[in-house]
This record gives sequence, C-alpha cells and structure tokens, in this order.
Amino acid sequence: MVKHIVFWKLKEENKAENVKEIKKRLEALIPKIDVIKKLEVGINENGGEYDAALVSEFSSYDDLKNYDSHPEHLKVRQFIGGVAVQRAAVDYEF
Repeated sequence: MVKHIVFWKLKEENKAENVKEIKKRLEALIPKIDVIKKLEVGINENGGEYDAALVSEFSSYDDLKNYDSHPEHLKVRQFIGGVAVQRAAVDYEF
C-alpha cells in the first residue's frame, strides 16, 4: 500500500471559499477514480503554514501514477494550481 500526503498553502484572496472547493473537488474523485482506496481532505483550523491537507491511499505506486494522470484529477490539479502558492507532498509504502 502507498500513502500519498499533500499540503497546500493558499493565496489569501478567497481563501475560505477556495479551501472548501478543494475539499469538495478532491472528495468528488472517490467514485470517479477506482484506484483510490482511501481519500480524505482536512482544512486546517488551527493556524500554521498550510491551509489544507490530502491523505490518500493506493494499492501501489502504479495506481498512484494512474490517479495522478487521470483526467478528472488533472482538472482538480488545475484548479488548485490557480489558488495555491505552496505545495508539499510525501509518498511512502506502508
């Protein structure tokens, strides 16, 4: 199994709306991309450097690559790219 964790820091403009939209769009991928084993999005309510986090699980790195290049995921990435100023990610087997 592979865990994929991503953090985003968002632009200040429309931050509250954009972080909710990121959560909504990412969670909507669950029924659309069958390689997703688990996916959850958290909105940081405690301050700190990042505004949102994605924690997702896949059976393999190949499945993670399939998710990463899936057309529905690419649409979400495009939206996030327009509202985020920073991104950090970690992938690991467990």
